[in-house]
Amino acid sequence: MTRQTLLLGPTLTFDGDPMAEPWQEAVRIDSRGGVLLEDGRITAVGDGDTLSAAHPMAEAVRYGENHLICPGFVDAHVHYPQTAIIASWGKRLIDWLNDYTFPEEMRLEDPAYARAIAARHLDLTRANGTTTVASYCTIHPHSADAIFEEAAARGQRVVAGKTCMDRNAPEALRDTAQSAYDDSKALIARWHGQGRATYAITPRFSPTSTPEQLSALGALWAEHPDCLMQTHLSEQTDEIAWVRGLYPEARDYLDTYEAHGLLGARGLYGHAIHLEAREIDRLAEVGAAVVHCPTSNTFIGSGLFDLSGLRARGIRIGLATDTGGGSSFSMLRTMAAAYEIGQLRGTPLHAAELMWLATAGSARSLHLSDRIGRLAPGMEGDISVLNLASTPAIAQRVAQAKDIWEAVFATIMMGDDRAIAEVFIGGTRA
Repeated sequence: MTRQTLLLGPTLTFDGDPMAEPWQEAVRIDSRGGVLLEDGRITAVGDGDTLSAAHPMAEAVRYGENHLICPGFVDAHVHYPQTAIIASWGKRLIDWLNDYTFPEEMRLEDPAYARAIAARHLDLTRANGTTTVASYCTIHPHSADAIFEEAAARGQRVVAGKTCMDRNAPEALRDTAQSAYDDSKALIARWHGQGRATYAITPRFSPTSTPEQLSALGALWAEHPDCLMQTHLSEQTDEIAWVRGLYPEARDYLDTYEAHGLLGARGLYGHAIHLEAREIDRLAEVGAAVVHCPTSNTFIGSGLFDLSGLRARGIRIGLATDTGGGSSFSMLRTMAAAYEIGQLRGTPLHAAELMWLATAGSARSLHLSDRIGRLAPGMEGDISVLNLASTPAIAQRVAQAKDIWEAVFATIMMGDDRAIAEVFIGGTRA
């Protein structure tokens, strides 16, 4: 007999996209809701009493009024190899790479260390309610194997790819145009679409790839158009100047990818802060996604992402911690930082919009919105349950809340891993 689990309590569901329509029409919290899990999937969502009566044999898990059953968080841009160097003293991007990132990534030449860091990253993110990550690896093919294997052992959905670099990096972290193509192709054959794995072709960014390598990876993407492609775009002004010097023939930073077959609907462009008008036009035209990394953007001093302007153009937007340039593994802290950046730009986000970005919005950017990011029948059973009174400071604020959204907002702004009451991955308690 199939085992059923029925989660009962306040339940967050999406009826639409609160970034494109009034949030009041797109997002609901049912104070007496329920979610039925069966064989790793959500099979029903609705009134808790009705579901209890219809499924009397289901194992009922009841959560109190100060809890919220919501989709598992989806982190659309991380660097799992940087887990151990998170929160290193502030640097500009290029200094950060040379002083912290590259030395640490060289340590992942050891397959055992890569496996340990992959496991540590998934454990830390899961403790913060994150059920899916999209991660860069290192140039070592076994670094991609490591996170795919660790995710598979947990039954967890993951997006990842071997990072490709053939210049402007230490020799121990350089591959070639041909080896980047060959290694990535072999990894696609081994992992893409296997279980809950998605492969992302991963040139780190234009400064660390020759035109020949970008062209090779563009050709690979053309051969495997169902893969994702992830890279970085216009994170810092000095980075953009570097790109202009390396690619003098390019119209702009995005053109360094476009000219080599690396612009498309399944492309993920991290940061995208200092975009030119043509770049915004092309991203919108092709249906590409950009990923907002607010804690990283402030920690490394990159700038203020124009979420309001880009969403007005209909561009897909994901939300991400960008660990370890980002300073937290928590998507709650990341939502808080997105709110703060919105305030600085004069366009603050409502809690409903922030929750959507961290779940359904990020899932959409990863082309996984038919599988994760929402509580709806047929979706995979990735769920996080929030405790909306997890600390004395939050609890005393919630006691004064006028409605449930004020309570949710307090947890977004002040919550951490203590606010994660429970996590389900693939319908199973993690």
